[in-house]
Amino acid sequence: MGDAVDNGKCVSPKSPFLSEVRLVLIGGRWAGKSSSANTILRQKKFDFGRIRTHQSKMIEGEVGGRKLAVVDTPGWRSSLCLSDVPQRDQQRFRLNVSKCPPGPNAFLLVIPVDSAFSVEQKITVEEHMKLLGEHAWRFSMVLFTFGDFLGEKTIEEHIESEGLALRWLIEKCGNRYHMFNNKDKDNSSQVSLLLEKIDEMARNNSGRCYEVDQRILKKIRQKQEEVASRAKERRRKAEEKRQRMLKFIQAGDVTPIPKLQIVLLGSRGVGKTCVGNTILGCKEHDGKRTVHSEVRHGSVDQTEVTVVDSPGWWKGFPAEDTPQAVKDEMQRSLFLCPPGPHVFLLVIDADTSFNAKHLDAVTSHVELLGEAVWKHTILVFSRGDWLRTSTIEEYIEGEGLALQSLIEQCENRYHVLNNKNAEEDTQVTELLEKITGTVAANAWQPFIPDQQIFMSLEKKRRSVEEGAILRQKLVQTQRNLLTGMRNKLEEMKIVLLGERSSGKSSTGNIILHKEVFSAGQDEQCHKEVRQVGDRQVTVIDTPGWRRESSCSTEQMDREIVRSLSLSESGVHAVLLVVPLDLKFTETEKVKLEEHVNLFGASIWKHTLVLFTHEDKLPNKSIEEHIEREESLRWLVDKCKNRYHSMNNRKSDLSQVTKLFEKIEEMVATNTGQLFCPNMNDVYQRISEKFCRIQLKNVLKQRLEKEYRRRELELMSNFKTTLLELQEDLNETTSRSDTQGFREYYTLRSYHSVQYCGMLHIK
Repeated sequence: MGDAVDNGKCVSPKSPFLSEVRLVLIGGRWAGKSSSANTILRQKKFDFGRIRTHQSKMIEGEVGGRKLAVVDTPGWRSSLCLSDVPQRDQQRFRLNVSKCPPGPNAFLLVIPVDSAFSVEQKITVEEHMKLLGEHAWRFSMVLFTFGDFLGEKTIEEHIESEGLALRWLIEKCGNRYHMFNNKDKDNSSQVSLLLEKIDEMARNNSGRCYEVDQRILKKIRQKQEEVASRAKERRRKAEEKRQRMLKFIQAGDVTPIPKLQIVLLGSRGVGKTCVGNTILGCKEHDGKRTVHSEVRHGSVDQTEVTVVDSPGWWKGFPAEDTPQAVKDEMQRSLFLCPPGPHVFLLVIDADTSFNAKHLDAVTSHVELLGEAVWKHTILVFSRGDWLRTSTIEEYIEGEGLALQSLIEQCENRYHVLNNKNAEEDTQVTELLEKITGTVAANAWQPFIPDQQIFMSLEKKRRSVEEGAILRQKLVQTQRNLLTGMRNKLEEMKIVLLGERSSGKSSTGNIILHKEVFSAGQDEQCHKEVRQVGDRQVTVIDTPGWRRESSCSTEQMDREIVRSLSLSESGVHAVLLVVPLDLKFTETEKVKLEEHVNLFGASIWKHTLVLFTHEDKLPNKSIEEHIEREESLRWLVDKCKNRYHSMNNRKSDLSQVTKLFEKIEEMVATNTGQLFCPNMNDVYQRISEKFCRIQLKNVLKQRLEKEYRRRELELMSNFKTTLLELQEDLNETTSRSDTQGFREYYTLRSYHSVQYCGMLHIK
């Protein structure tokens, strides 16, 4: 995006320091950018603390005889892929560099040391830097904040202990880094040292600064103008529609609804509960996720209001990846406000992007309730405060076709709420006006749910409850038989296996009662030994495999199985970690079985299914969850009904104690024998697996090549046939008798049949 250019105010490479320094601070939210900017300027010019930076701001000052221009920028969400960042934010990020012309001498990439720097965060940083161009790294330096958190530990020790992701970032910045103690703002030496490092970087860049490509800036601003123009037109139409509705209401043609029933829908974390609180005028919110459908009542402008909050799905994941229990709860919400809801409020987060995968996820979940649901649906954008100076229409136009398609599906019904200003009555009043208009358009009739859904839910509920009771009894019988056989283990060795983001690392931390594993930190096995009570416990965390088969590599599989070599005598238990907040599909089952079988068939005698995120289970027993999912039933049966569930948000010692007891029972079943496979055999299986994959790819390429060859051959034959038909046509049309035309049509039909047969063979 930019190039290094000569800057008249920059000193030559031989000069001791820059007389004018232009800095742009970038990084994640709450990283300490604003506080660092104040530290650099030695003045409280930027708001900081719990106040978020909504838009870029430049402040000039003078420090140690130098002129400083410091640009503070809005932070990005940590671990959020660039594809999930709204277009407006991507454009504004690229425009940040234009705040201090001709360009910054340095980008200060702000990283807090009081939290882990994961692989996901590394990807987020890398993707944002790509917006500035590869050349931007030459002008970048890592600025660590909250240095007081390290205590006696040096920043170099912190970098080495954090793992590959942070070391990659430091190396990418040419080993340029600095640390601030933002609480020690009076310490001028930390600013002086930073400026000295920037001087050195400037000398390495031959006294040049980073300058933005003006052509790209022009394109971005042109696109913003086009979006603003379309947004203005959309806003005008929406306002005209609202004014017409107000006239109807004021004229008495539309009477207020005496009792209003609302169902909230949306993905997890979008703010559904906050929207419900805003409507009802409630301020309390415990911060917990909605795991089952809940009903609340209130009164708004003399209208009795019932709000049903439903559990959300993972954003961007279609309904087929959502646990059946969550989908059942969504459908159950329809029957909590009989005879049915007047309106569905589909909540979308205005702070993230909305693309095709999000549209697919929303559509597949909403249509679980019935196709007619769209006539009763209003799109509600939450977190309107994060739009900053933009309008909701600019967000809609900027995001593109996917979001615009969803709005059209809702017949252009949408509203934006600022959850931070919930006490603002006008936003709720306007929403109620739109709800009234929607109900009036549906002839004042609520959405009547299909009773077949209710009957199906009840039938499924009874079947699941019966299956869960039988499984509980079976497990208890097994455990009773092992009670006398179980011996307490003084030493316990555990390996954690599972897909990425399943909760392996946080589970390891709970087992060891210490934060020793970092989620997504790197792609290597990590072993920790710690005394837990009167036991010495060894936990080996492993890299998670990916859901996508195309992402599977031989190197990754070899690293996963290397976990067994970290415990020479073997392990007592292999915990298969499965999250409860995502459906365990047939695809996940195949991937898990494929990886577990690399260790050999005997591993299944030493496996126990460990369910994570128990807090996200919708008020159901773990057995009920198992009975709802066919693939889960297979897995639990394969592990001989050995399973345990944990709440990863609670450091509850009892859940670890119960896990240890189940492991001891499994060890007793195995007569104390540890799992210790022949590693040569294991590596041989991996080699054979990827040989099969390679062979399959070769065969696929050959088949595709042969398919293309035959396709060209058929097309060539067809072209010849067409030429022959053309000749026949010319010959036949020269005849005037009817018989000639009959012959022509007969001939044409014959050749058409022949060609269709060739296509069928192909």
